[in-house]
Amino acid sequence: MKNVFGRLSLSKQFLMLSFPILLAGTLVIGWWIGQQVKNSVVHRIGGVTALYVGSFIAPHLQTLLEAQDLSAADREALHSDLSSTPLGQKIVALKIWRKDGYVLFSSDAQMTGRTFPIGEGLAGALAGNIFSEISDRSAAEQAQHGQPMPRLIETYTPIHADRTGGVIAAAEFYVRPDEVDREAAIAQLRGWFLVATAMLTMYLLLFVLVRRGSRTIIDQQNQLSDKVNQLTVLNQQNQQLQERVIRAAERATALNENLLQRIATDIHDGPGQDLGFALMQLKNLNDACGGDDPTRQAVWAGNLGPACIAVQSALTDLRAISADLDLPDIEPLALAEIAHRVVRDFQEKTGCRVTLTSSMPDVATSFRVKVTLYRLLQESLANTFRHAQGQDCRVALQGDAELLLVEISDQGPGFDPQAAAKKGRLGLHGMRQRVEVLGGSFDLKSEPGSGTLIRVTLPLNSQVKEDE
Repeated sequence: MKNVFGRLSLSKQFLMLSFPILLAGTLVIGWWIGQQVKNSVVHRIGGVTALYVGSFIAPHLQTLLEAQDLSAADREALHSDLSSTPLGQKIVALKIWRKDGYVLFSSDAQMTGRTFPIGEGLAGALAGNIFSEISDRSAAEQAQHGQPMPRLIETYTPIHADRTGGVIAAAEFYVRPDEVDREAAIAQLRGWFLVATAMLTMYLLLFVLVRRGSRTIIDQQNQLSDKVNQLTVLNQQNQQLQERVIRAAERATALNENLLQRIATDIHDGPGQDLGFALMQLKNLNDACGGDDPTRQAVWAGNLGPACIAVQSALTDLRAISADLDLPDIEPLALAEIAHRVVRDFQEKTGCRVTLTSSMPDVATSFRVKVTLYRLLQESLANTFRHAQGQDCRVALQGDAELLLVEISDQGPGFDPQAAAKKGRLGLHGMRQRVEVLGGSFDLKSEPGSGTLIRVTLPLNSQVKEDE
């Protein structure tokens, strides 16, 4: 039921929810108006009838100023008024009360001469006020109060002395509620009609407004849904393009590694071999030119000796370059072992001390991540030696099965990263590119005089499959 209601438009939901509220409001307001009209008519009829009763009864009660009870003539006159005048057609029952609760006269002869407790209405009348209400009583209450019918208008009115104006007695009488019910019903129907008309008018106006708003919202939802579908398609296309770019970058990285290995091999097998052969020939020539001949010694010292040293230096540099370009067999090594090997080779090559700390567990990692870690540490440590002379160089590895965090720091002179980026340093650019290709982040912090810190994060669960 809730799902069915939720699928309705806002205008239909408004109709379903507001109609019971408006209907209940109409009924309650109409009932309240009827009650107010009924009370007003009861008081009006009670007041008018009380004045009418007082004008007929008061002349027969003036003897109470001197006596405690009515005379037989007064009672006969009261009976005559009730039976022969229009007053009797309206009044169903009548009682005349003395101030102490004694019934001086009653249309029911059994009530005359009895004393009853003074109730609220009688007390108000003896105090000079008119009290009127619709009285609904059970059979027992009718017998107790002398009410001839179960539902009547009960009215108490004071009887005043002609000369002094004081209250000398009180009259209690009952009138049929037919006129009250009729006027209240008419007023209630009119009230319901007016309220229902006003409510219906507001209901329709609000429905028109809500319907317009509902249509606007539906149109906007449809447009938004179309935009979301378009964005979903574009997102899928972008994701596919991103995966293609990542695969292309990874292939470019692999080709770059292959190219570096070929360059290292070509340097070792080509210029390296030639320089080695030239160095061997120079040494043979030195041996051939040996002896105590001053002229030969002068030739060696002036030309052949420096040439031999230059060739030896060039051969050493070529071998070092070839060693740096060539990638060792790191595939079976764990990440911590790779870091240890790079640090060890760097210390043996430069003589600088590097502090290595690792809390990295032995987790399965792709070969691309291992190559990236190797080249990252290799290039970072080379920059540390080149620009900071290896001052307080530190390497830290930590992570879990999902992420690797690498930090390389030194206490060298530092530099301005923005100025270095403008100069287009290939080392920093290459490290950043290798890391970002794998979906990692590369963060460089350095200031002149404050050392350098490189912080790299690499995801270890890349969703892009390795190319076969």
